[in-house]
Amino acid sequence: MKKKFLFFVLSILIGEEFALKKIFKLKIGENCRLKNNNYGSEPFLITIGNHVSAINVDFITHDGGVWLWREEIPNIDFFKPITIESNIFIGHKAIILPGTHIESNVIIGAGSVVKGRILSNNVYAGVPAKSICSIEEYFDKNKKYFIQTKLMSYKDKKDFLSKEKNL
Repeated sequence: MKKKFLFFVLSILIGEEFALKKIFKLKIGENCRLKNNNYGSEPFLITIGNHVSAINVDFITHDGGVWLWREEIPNIDFFKPITIESNIFIGHKAIILPGTHIESNVIIGAGSVVKGRILSNNVYAGVPAKSICSIEEYFDKNKKYFIQTKLMSYKDKKDFLSKEKNL
């Protein structure tokens, strides 16, 4: 319980990534954007590669279904690690289940429930998450909507988007 509280405080003061590395000894690559995630009760079973974005995501490394046998086998538990490779975007409120391995260059849609091996260079979405297209198809299909605003101030972006006719 002390570690969870310390994690909470350090996350606010210094940043979630720093707190995860310092308190739970998570293996996290470089250039990640991790915010407001739930890393469960075994965060040390999670490995995250380089250039991973996950905001408001649940990482679950245990299966509570063993509750059904808890009276017969009081100390029963079920754990599997989660591996997130590199160059991955995980959408808002996605749930990553025990034993999941997400290969590199993957987009996970918001609200998806992800389990098993997720293959490189694909976009996955749904419950359960399924491949819906390649990342190349996603880029080609959406590039007409891309707008160069990422480095703008909030005010400049608001002004620009207010005038944009194609939204």
